[in-house]
Amino acid sequence: MDSTIKKSDFVQSLEKGLKVISTFDSDNPKMTLTEVAKRVDLTRANARRILLTLQYLGFVQTEDGKQFSLSPKVLSLGYSYLSALPFQELAKPYLKALAEEVNESCSMSVLDANDIVYVARVQTNRIMTISLGVGTRLPVYATSMGRVLLAGLPDEEVQKLLKEMKPQQLTPNTIIDIDQLIKRIQLVRERGWALADQELEIGVRSIACPVKDKNGLTISALNISGHASRVSKDEMLEKFLPHLKSTVVQIENAIHKL
Repeated sequence: MDSTIKKSDFVQSLEKGLKVISTFDSDNPKMTLTEVAKRVDLTRANARRILLTLQYLGFVQTEDGKQFSLSPKVLSLGYSYLSALPFQELAKPYLKALAEEVNESCSMSVLDANDIVYVARVQTNRIMTISLGVGTRLPVYATSMGRVLLAGLPDEEVQKLLKEMKPQQLTPNTIIDIDQLIKRIQLVRERGWALADQELEIGVRSIACPVKDKNGLTISALNISGHASRVSKDEMLEKFLPHLKSTVVQIENAIHKL
């Protein structure tokens, strides 16, 4: 579907409602009406109407009428999407077996605009300051899975995405130069894998491979991540990459039988 839309077809109230839902995160799990209005750039009156509507629909809750938070019903918004991904369910046992084999955390993600979104994860060691799980979003340019997913897109689409997102220096290792990022992505296409060395967070090192459908199109990315103090880059390539590739083949074979 075309990403452009006529002004007469755009439902602004829906946009505002979704922005309010999205503004709650791990750093701001509870907020007052004023805080929500400020973060979403709404008037207090608009923010109040949206919060009350979301509360009526069951997506927002409040105990004292002052502090608002998301309710578990919000999970239903993402469940419909996740449940429609057969490869995500198929991948779970293979992901678990891979994590047990290498004794490191393993994840699967898909591309959504400028982010990768986790659709499956098996965690063995906590290596990041943030908690990762299904639904977690991370910047595509600074992750191994992100580069694998970008490598599956046409060059012109990759260039457009990178220029629009304006990469930020998350760590001293983060590559933010567009030309350099494009070269890295082209290299991923040639190799069939991507390695990110402490670009998202200091201490986090990961390697990823694409998962493709019957037509050879990249539909998701699979990775193994470990702490840099425990897992060297050479070990990632020599020890983990063969296991990762083998698991990808198993998942793809299962997907192709659908």
